[in-house]
Amino acid sequence: MSGYLGRRLLQMVPLLLGISIVVFAVIQAAPGGPEGALLAAGRFVDPAAIEAYRARLGVDQPLPVQYLRWLGAAVSGDLGASFSTSRPVLEMIGERLPATIELMGAAFAIAALAAFGAGAIGGFWPGGWADRIATGGAFLGMAMPIFWLGLVAQLVFGVTLGWLPISGTHTIGATSLGDHFAHLALPAVVLSSRYVASWSRYFRASLLQAAASDHVRTAMAKGLSIVAVRRAHLLRNALGPVASVVTINLAELFTGAVVTETIFAWPGIGRLFVQGMYARDYPLLMGILLLGSLAVVVMNLVADLIYGALDPRVRLR
Repeated sequence: MSGYLGRRLLQMVPLLLGISIVVFAVIQAAPGGPEGALLAAGRFVDPAAIEAYRARLGVDQPLPVQYLRWLGAAVSGDLGASFSTSRPVLEMIGERLPATIELMGAAFAIAALAAFGAGAIGGFWPGGWADRIATGGAFLGMAMPIFWLGLVAQLVFGVTLGWLPISGTHTIGATSLGDHFAHLALPAVVLSSRYVASWSRYFRASLLQAAASDHVRTAMAKGLSIVAVRRAHLLRNALGPVASVVTINLAELFTGAVVTETIFAWPGIGRLFVQGMYARDYPLLMGILLLGSLAVVVMNLVADLIYGALDPRVRLR
């Protein structure tokens, strides 16, 4: 295990390096530059002032020089300062991370309850009316875009019925937890829909595959009750693939839900990323994308370790 873990950690270094090069090149290839936000706002800026502004930010240098300078600072833990606010990027991300973790955590909890319930119904009683309803709901969830579902939820539950607030984290002047949870409800439920659909299908398929395995049939032939077989054999074997998918999705805790946070004006990392795009804030965008890439790579490793721990047939080498 230690050898496998060491090799995977070493493989992360060139992988993250390659990702950073691609991301840096893509961001730099986007039309406009840091001065583009000023020009887009309709301001008249003297060309000499623009050149001085670019020189102050260091974006007038060749791209390899800019990248090496950014990489040298990033290796030491400094992701630079934001072009738009002049504040450290890590500080800005740290301020937004708790809101994103709260939203994603609530969405994951809702999705886990709904997905594992629907998947268990389909896996234990396939073909029944409850399984058909759960399957139809899963396909419906996969087909509905998040931005459309968010707007419909705001219109129905916020505007028409007036049950829940449609934006922000709290009502102005209100400090109660109830008010905060009311603001959290809609974006969390909307965001959870993207996970319920996929997780429930994975869990259902894993249960059906485990039920058809030889060791389950042997356990049934020995006279074990269906409850014991499901608890001791089906669930553990079926949780491996699902745990891998869920763990990989956990990486989004560090990048946020861009669409959901934007629609509901939730002050998380996803909304910060959108603001950075509008401002052509290269250091902020690079910081968010690099941390997101790191989270994905680490969570892939964690998913492999969890899968190996849940399924004794898997050997990590």
